[in-house]
Order: sequence, then C-alpha cells, then structure tokens
Amino acid sequence: MAANPNSKPETPRHKVSLRSILRGLAITIVACWLMAALTLVAFKWIDPPTTAVHIERRVEAWIHHKPYRLRYQFVPLSEISPNLQHAVIAAEDGRFYEHHGFDWHAIQLAAEEDEKGGHRLRGGSTITQQLVKNLLLGTSRSYLRKAAEFTLVPVAELVLGKQRILELYLNEVEWGPGIYGVEAASRAYYGKSARKIDRDEAARLAAILPLPLKRRPDRMDHYSEIILDHMREMGW
Repeated sequence: MAANPNSKPETPRHKVSLRSILRGLAITIVACWLMAALTLVAFKWIDPPTTAVHIERRVEAWIHHKPYRLRYQFVPLSEISPNLQHAVIAAEDGRFYEHHGFDWHAIQLAAEEDEKGGHRLRGGSTITQQLVKNLLLGTSRSYLRKAAEFTLVPVAELVLGKQRILELYLNEVEWGPGIYGVEAASRAYYGKSARKIDRDEAARLAAILPLPLKRRPDRMDHYSEIILDHMREMGW
C-alpha cells in the first residue's frame, strides 16, 4: 500500500523521552536556583532557623548511629565582640570589605601554593562563599555545587550587604561538633557570651574555623599568634 504523502515521519520514542528528561532536568535546576536565591533574599530580614550544614551533620550522626546535640543561638552583630569580628575577618577573609564576593587575588595565591605543594593556612574562599555553602549547599564537593555557589554569591553580596553577611556567617559557621555560631562557641569553649570575648580568645576561636571538627582553641597557640599579627596589620 502506498504511503500517505501528507503523513509526518514518526519521531523515535527514545529521542522524545530524552528531550523531555533534559527539559525537566533544566526546569528543576532553574527552580532550585530560584528557590535558593529567594531564600537569600528572605535572610536579609529572617534569621535562619537551620542550615544545610546543620541538616547534613544530623543526617551523618543518624547514619553512623552517633549522638548529636545541636548548640545554636543567633545573636545580632551588636552583641558580638569586635575582637571576634576582626579575628574572623583577619583569619578567613582579609579583603572582606574590598571584594564583591570573590577574592581573585587570594584564589590565585591558593592555587600557587597548591602547585608548589605548600601548606596553606586558609583557602581562597571568601566569607560570602562560605556563607552560601553553609546556608544552602552543605560541605560536599561537586561541579554542580561549585556552579551554584558561583552564581549565588553575587546575589548574596547584592541583597544582603557586608554587615548582614558577616552577621549571618558568624552565627552559622561550624565551630565544633554540633556547635554553630559565635554565641554557642563562646559559651562552649570559654563559658561566656560572645560580647565578652577578648583578643586572645577571639584569635583562638578563629584559628579553629578551617578544621572545626578536629581543632580546639586551647591548642591553637601558633596560628592564633599569626591571626593576632594580621589583626594588628589591619589596624585592629
């Protein structure tokens, strides 16, 4: 029987299915990104009740059948000792008030140290980058997570501003097993509120941030002295 000249050729089902899957995946990625961006906008006024790292650590404890006690109390920046604010900036992101989310100079230095096989006191990530990871992305590493971080950091800088970014970071960063934020850390390690932390205590607390699950402030003699030197160089 002759073929109908007006009939359209059939599209292979597997091609249609693949196209639908890719379209659905793209829509999902865009929707997740928009939700993350809107969450950052909301955090300009709302203090986060939890974070991706909180959830990640709780799940890890559940999987490995380990006890988990969350210590987390959000306090405004005005109730955090300037010593502690300055120590964290000096230790984690000395150009915090100069860059717009990414410190390309620090990234270059970190890459050069890696090539030389040297030991770095800190990586190239800024406080803003770390905040986005802590709040929304967790600690896992992947190209997709790095892409999300790269696109969300400018949103955080634009919407939140430096003071709110610093306030959120100091309250959300991990400071030990189940310990999140300066208030919980100050009380756990020194038995006092974050507003009463002195320079030496602040430097020791800042010194454990790169490896908060392994370090303790009382063992950070050398690194805390380096941080204090950086604070003095920065006029603090």
